[in-house]
Amino acid sequence: MCGIVGYVGDKPAEGVVIEGLRRLEYRGYDSAGIALVEAGSIVSDKRAGKLANLEKAIAESPLPQVTTGIGHTRWATHGPPTDRNAHPHLGRARRVALVHNGIIENFAELRGRLESEGVEMASDTDTEIAAHLLEEQLETGVDLTVAMQNVCRGLHGAFTLVAIDAHDPDRVVAARRNSPLVVGIGEGENFLGSDVAAFIEHTREAMELDQDQVVTITRDGVSVSGFDGTPAEGRRYHVDWDLSAAEKDGHDWFMRKEIFEQPRAVADSLLGRRGTDGLLQLDEMRLSDQDLRDVDKIIIIAAGTSFYAGMVAKYAIEHWCRIPVEVELASEFRYRDPILTSDTLVVAISQSGETADTLQAIRHAREQRSKVLSICNTNGSTIPRESDGVIYTHAGPEIGVASTKGFLTQLVACYLLALYLAQVKGTRYGDEISQVMDQLDQMPDHIQTVLDKAEQVYGLARDHVGSRSVLFLGRHAGYPVALEGALKLKEIAYLHAEGFAAGELKHGPIALVEEGLPILCVVPPRGRDQLHDKMISGIQEVRARGARTLCLAEEGDTTIVPYADVLITLPQVPVLLQPLVAVVPLQLFACELATQLGHDVDQPRNLAKSVTVE
Repeated sequence: MCGIVGYVGDKPAEGVVIEGLRRLEYRGYDSAGIALVEAGSIVSDKRAGKLANLEKAIAESPLPQVTTGIGHTRWATHGPPTDRNAHPHLGRARRVALVHNGIIENFAELRGRLESEGVEMASDTDTEIAAHLLEEQLETGVDLTVAMQNVCRGLHGAFTLVAIDAHDPDRVVAARRNSPLVVGIGEGENFLGSDVAAFIEHTREAMELDQDQVVTITRDGVSVSGFDGTPAEGRRYHVDWDLSAAEKDGHDWFMRKEIFEQPRAVADSLLGRRGTDGLLQLDEMRLSDQDLRDVDKIIIIAAGTSFYAGMVAKYAIEHWCRIPVEVELASEFRYRDPILTSDTLVVAISQSGETADTLQAIRHAREQRSKVLSICNTNGSTIPRESDGVIYTHAGPEIGVASTKGFLTQLVACYLLALYLAQVKGTRYGDEISQVMDQLDQMPDHIQTVLDKAEQVYGLARDHVGSRSVLFLGRHAGYPVALEGALKLKEIAYLHAEGFAAGELKHGPIALVEEGLPILCVVPPRGRDQLHDKMISGIQEVRARGARTLCLAEEGDTTIVPYADVLITLPQVPVLLQPLVAVVPLQLFACELATQLGHDVDQPRNLAKSVTVE
């Protein structure tokens, strides 16, 4: 998400900042802006749309040739992508300019306090309040570094903040909490960036920061402290990647980078979902509690990977809310004359928010007076605009065509929707909902545990370079995971791959099983409706016919050992949440196998990231 650049040195800051923002375009964005310090004042420009819009505006109204500045490319979260919501944001006295990546969870409370004191907000963002708070601190006589420390102690959420002070032209100050920020160390100049691509043309010497740290850069040096003001040290390292690899954080493919970003993406998608009263709150819901209480049927419409997220949502919503759910391919929805009423909730899942089939489906639903809720990753896109409510996934940009973190964050949004409906309808007690939310909060760490075993999965992929067909089996919420695993292999490895519900084996698919056929088996956690035992029975059946069983099962499950030719362990999680961890090895498997086969993993043949025609 969002590209951030900061610079202090002897070069014209405008050129360094704009160049850095261009290097960060791969991250995705919907607006861009810059702020410079000149002779005791802030000079700023910002524009919605591509960086070219900002460059055109600067060409028409040139900025001063000064040597301290900050810049930003925004991926909209709070507030639509407009000029007024683009960063940087200024304090009311225009003394401070600030850019921000992440989400400030308690912004509403802080905004309310500032507005009660007469501060007029110039944007819809959570970011602007940080600029006002910094300026408020500076007016007490402290410098920008101390002001940043003081402000950060009162902020909740995940954020990177970078600021300049018109009265202190030789300093840029930044803070980091659970959001990316790296320092570039030069000779007589220093840099800040969301990643090293922002400054790699100028220096390959970099510094990592820990959580809850403030960094100050000047021409002469870099200093680091905790939010409490305690001096600290960053970790210096040398960047030996080229620019292309730097954009990918050292990975060979954007897809692989995005797989490894999933712990952060899931954490971001969970940010700010619980209010101070402990109740769930969903951004831009726009449907009243009574609207949701009246819902007597839900139809989920989606395509591709999003369709499999919808299948998982069906299990969660029906279990927690006791509402009947249908899951429909968006391209088929209108053509079967679906039964829709004013009490039907249509849930549209689309990462881009522009998927043509899904868009036409929600328009048909609106014509039938049904309520429409969208789950989307792109603020300001068409599907959320035409919906009655939206849950944004906050995955950040996804460059690889084959979706990875997009899928996991859609799953999170589906779980949140199910729990919110249960809260509104009263089908689950508050402590039950809190328990599931606590389990969801643990998922980033669980996903990281799976990623730490990547080399085992890569070895498995290399062992199957000669395979021409791979089957995937699952039960319950593991069935959509099997379908998604097969889709990933088809998308980027161009192999025949099929996903099946394990109970369907004897109804036809078992005829495909032959000696040496690899079958990836998603084994349910133990103790739920005999699912686990029935899955093991299916594994025994295919193994008896010569298949090679590659099993994903929870840690400590010894019962699977005699029937698994290869065992990859997963963290112990509830059945309904297991897709969040079970799909990760399948993503890694597909990515590595496609790499070994020599394919372009990020841009597979015949595919586009967003399907905008029917």
